[in-house]
Amino acid sequence: MRSQLLRSSLGCLLTVFGPFPASCINKTVRQTAAAVPHLYYSRKMMHYQTEQRGHPNSPDYRIYFKTSDDKYISPFHDIPLIAESEQNDDVPAKKPKSENKVLYNMVVEVPRWSNAKMEIATKEPLNPIKQDVKKGKPRYVANIFPHKGYIWNYGALPQTWEDPNHKDKETNCCGDNDPIDVCDIGTQVCSPGQVIQVKVLGILAMIDEGEMDWKVIAINANDQDAEKLNCIEDVRKSRPGHLEATVEWFRKYKVPDGKPENQFGFNGEFKDKDFAVEIIKSTHEHWRALVQKQTNAGGIECKNLSCCNSPFQFSADEARAVVQSAPAFGSAHPVSAEVDKWHFV
Repeated sequence: MRSQLLRSSLGCLLTVFGPFPASCINKTVRQTAAAVPHLYYSRKMMHYQTEQRGHPNSPDYRIYFKTSDDKYISPFHDIPLIAESEQNDDVPAKKPKSENKVLYNMVVEVPRWSNAKMEIATKEPLNPIKQDVKKGKPRYVANIFPHKGYIWNYGALPQTWEDPNHKDKETNCCGDNDPIDVCDIGTQVCSPGQVIQVKVLGILAMIDEGEMDWKVIAINANDQDAEKLNCIEDVRKSRPGHLEATVEWFRKYKVPDGKPENQFGFNGEFKDKDFAVEIIKSTHEHWRALVQKQTNAGGIECKNLSCCNSPFQFSADEARAVVQSAPAFGSAHPVSAEVDKWHFV
């Protein structure tokens, strides 16, 4: 699979939740104009590329991120949370009139209908996407009838962190030490490493082995249904059974591995968009404290190229050395036929 040219919005760390200085934008990043009918306002777009290393379907496989001028970056720390509206030089983008118009960048880890459990490697320099490993072997989620693999494009919001030292006041659980997860319910099947802009619709409070593991429900802003889906109730009305299937998927997906069913806060009910935005704001603030070394990192690798006031900043040459030290890209390893097995639980 060749490297893909991936798109995300321009912006550095200028978020509506408490910006870093605009002067920290990497001026060398090439900008291009993009007009998408479904977006709420015009934007300038940043181009990202991915570079594969190692062998697909093996423990050494990695997907690294870089800008169009070949500067390697961390998708966790260097891609902005908010998809900023158009801005010029160091002038901050104007905030949209309503938070209903705020779009977020989503880093796609797992395409819909696939089984490989791909994830941002939070404890590795540059935080590439890798396949989770169990007992030394690449991990795949089971097909639990009637679902085939993941039932949405699954990924994370950059510049967010579920702090394992922070106890949620509603569920009384601490964070799972990862970026906040996102389920894109759009119709397009994405690719690992793709960066898309999404509208947040709601959130599900999953509790995974006692840890808080929020699941944001969102839709690709470029999806044909994006304009008519603006809240969790819109999803419930226009897509009967979709939300119920989502809860069932998260409840049972670890059962074939011999683990108990996952539990949920709020009796498994989805919370609305406003609630979701507040959770995202909170996890963004926890991330800010993380990259500014104001909290215990919990093993997280915080090296970055663009986070202002961060003691973890390093150079483009150091970032390149990280990638060059990884195994060269090679042929994919075979996948066991067990991955296609149906499970009835």
